[in-house]
Formats: sequence, C-alpha cells, structure tokens
Amino acid sequence: MGLAHEVKKRTRAAIAPFLLILMVAYFGVSFVQGDRGLLAWIRLNDEIAVANADLGELRAERRRMEHRTQLLRPDALDLDMLDERARALLGFSHKDEIVVYVPSIN
Repeated sequence: MGLAHEVKKRTRAAIAPFLLILMVAYFGVSFVQGDRGLLAWIRLNDEIAVANADLGELRAERRRMEHRTQLLRPDALDLDMLDERARALLGFSHKDEIVVYVPSIN
C-alpha cells in the first residue's frame, strides 16, 4: 500500500506543473501563430508596404490625370491638347498629315 500511495501522491503533485506547462505552451503557440500573433503581424506589415507602394503609384497617376484635365478647362484651354484629344477620340486627321501611333506608357 505504501508504493501505490506514493505514486498517487507524486502524480497529484505533478498535475499542477504539467497543466501550467501546457497552458504556457498553448499561449506561446498562439502568440507566434495565432490570428493576431507575430506571423500575422509580419504578414500585415508586408501587405501595408505593398498597399503604400500602390497608393504612391495611384497618386502619381491621379496627379497626371488632374494636370491633363486642367489643360482642358475653359479658362486655361490648351488648343494643342484639345486638338490631340479630339483626334484621338474621333480618329480624324487631315489628308496631308502623317499619323504615328506610340504605345501608351501605363
């Protein structure tokens, strides 16, 4: 009876540290791989960097488009720009003109 009692006593004494180790391991894994863990944080920072790069490109394109739009306003109408847009949209040219198409850079 002494041996069984000793095993039972040591088993009960080992349960609390074992549960504590399991709990620390669970939270450790969640800290690294969870939905809001370190790996998710790194992925989110990478996505933010890509989105900021895209935002920079879109802002540059918007500035370019605003500038072109500004040239077509009635108070500052650029006749060359108006002629260029009319020819591009309507496909018109004079008989004595040579039309050279250049691929757009986008």
